[in-house]
Amino acid sequence: MNKILIIPTYNEIENINVLYKKIRKFNKDLKILFIDDNSPDGTINEIKKLKKKDKKILFLLRKKKSGIGSAHKAGIKWAINNKVTFCITMDSDLTHDPKLISQMLKHAPKYHLVQTNRFMHKNSMASWPLYRRILTWMRYFLLRILLNIKYDSSGAFRCYNFKKMNPNLIFCAKNDSYSFFWETMYIFVKEQYLVKELKMIQNYRKSGDSKIQFKDWIHGFYYLFVIYFRDLLNISYKKL
Repeated sequence: MNKILIIPTYNEIENINVLYKKIRKFNKDLKILFIDDNSPDGTINEIKKLKKKDKKILFLLRKKKSGIGSAHKAGIKWAINNKVTFCITMDSDLTHDPKLISQMLKHAPKYHLVQTNRFMHKNSMASWPLYRRILTWMRYFLLRILLNIKYDSSGAFRCYNFKKMNPNLIFCAKNDSYSFFWETMYIFVKEQYLVKELKMIQNYRKSGDSKIQFKDWIHGFYYLFVIYFRDLLNISYKKL
């Protein structure tokens, strides 16, 4: 299998059909793998309806909500086992524009990773609540200063090239929540992987509830300093 789009879902029944139509508008033949954490709102039932009319729809149903990072790991593991070359991941809340997928795939053969960057456009997060913008910028600067990560490392809109990278290094990231994204980027920087970033405007979600909670932010900042001190002590992520 050459390429697949992986989309974790949890309580996205209001968005799933709209997202599917947007994806198919720009990508008619792309296989889509949904990872649903047993959403109580019935998201999986909408996915099953889509699957009946579109054979390129696949899904994994997990028993319970186990973290966004964990869902990405499950999807990536599936992609590795099915010998996928280009593995694209995105959010299910309509904040990622599917028309960028074709651009990602265009650049993907030359890079280990192609992803979007919200900091390359000054108005990218204009629709976000002020507190979310402040926290997101704060995390971006801390990651740049403490871990020398110059990329937008906390976003999920990515295209991995499994032919160029060692995809199993992704599982060296121990975090199963939102810190999974910057922790994997930390690993990619250490490996000196080539990363291509695409400018993106990311609108705030209009329907459904954001899954990230204040405790996730607190734990994320705490975990950042854990990785920072491990880095100071030269403790390899491969040995953790």
